[in-house]
Amino acid sequence: MDTIRYTAEPPHPGPGRRALLAGGTGLLGLLVLGAAATTTVPRPGAATAAPAAPAAALRLGFFANLTHAPAHVGTANGLFARELAGSGTALETSIFGAGPEAVEALNAGAIDAAYLGPNPAIAAFTASGGRGLRVVAGAAAGGAQLVVRAGINDAAALRGKTLATPQLGGTQDVALRTWLAARGLKTDLRGGEVSITPTANAQTLELFRAGTIDGAWLPEPWSSRLVLEAGARVLVDEADLWDGKDTGAPGKFPTTVLAVSPDFAARHPATVDALLRGHLAALDWINTAKRPELVKTLNTQLEQLAGAALSPAVLERALGKLAFTADPLAGAYPRLQANAVAASLAEPASLDGLVDTAFLDRARAARTEAGAGAGA
Repeated sequence: MDTIRYTAEPPHPGPGRRALLAGGTGLLGLLVLGAAATTTVPRPGAATAAPAAPAAALRLGFFANLTHAPAHVGTANGLFARELAGSGTALETSIFGAGPEAVEALNAGAIDAAYLGPNPAIAAFTASGGRGLRVVAGAAAGGAQLVVRAGINDAAALRGKTLATPQLGGTQDVALRTWLAARGLKTDLRGGEVSITPTANAQTLELFRAGTIDGAWLPEPWSSRLVLEAGARVLVDEADLWDGKDTGAPGKFPTTVLAVSPDFAARHPATVDALLRGHLAALDWINTAKRPELVKTLNTQLEQLAGAALSPAVLERALGKLAFTADPLAGAYPRLQANAVAASLAEPASLDGLVDTAFLDRARAARTEAGAGAGA
């Protein structure tokens, strides 16, 4: 199995709203359009009239993050490879540092499927007029918090402070801007009453330790690392902001989804079916494995891909905040999109067709018929 690594570029000052929304594309529209202009990798789909057949290779992208645990387990335990091998399809993996990079690769035809945050998936879908991707399953839910320095006890205390998020327009970035706005604190792409700096997660930990930033809205395990390794305290647990009306249960919200290229899915439906069967097998393993075995597998993967394992305390705290489920929690997406629009990071657009559970339904049926678990 071949693995390609993509290194995130250092953070830079964000463009203004006019640039972000140029042509009505929204935040990721610049990446979607830029991909076609800057890459030599051809877009798939030139010969969609050919009979559907399994692909020679499935190119899967994901992050070296705990919230992408199904991807780590599926590759480490050979669950994807086992399902793909039946039709002669090889698995190739690419490791990304942030959603926009994975979206660009997906739109450029450099990968065929990716684990992403829901906000980048929504932005890519709307920016491409629905052509960029389809969400075919959920992967992780929950596990995001606003952690801050001691002495910051409410929203008012954040005025004049600097906070970090993993990426501009990403799922946690939108959540933070929405929460601040609801409490009367203005933010914009160049500052505001609270400065928000998109920063790579590992750098966020170091900046917090150095006193350069005052807190961050982060996914696991990074919120746990700031709490346990750098003395941060939890100001907001995002689970408290979801009452269950949109997602079916209080505290549940989407953190990671599995998306595929519509072109690839149309040309190789059997390959996407196999990917979904492997995805469900990974979720079953995560949700039934004994904790020591789960911790060992995830830490081995994180050490190999991110360069460092997590302490047992961090991993235990982080896993306690996360749920791993194939449910895409599609009821949350209109709210997520509305929040991005309110934060001036997107424009209103239809989400019709964003979520397609046909592959998931077939994979569940196939696993049930085979006597395996149907998936979480």
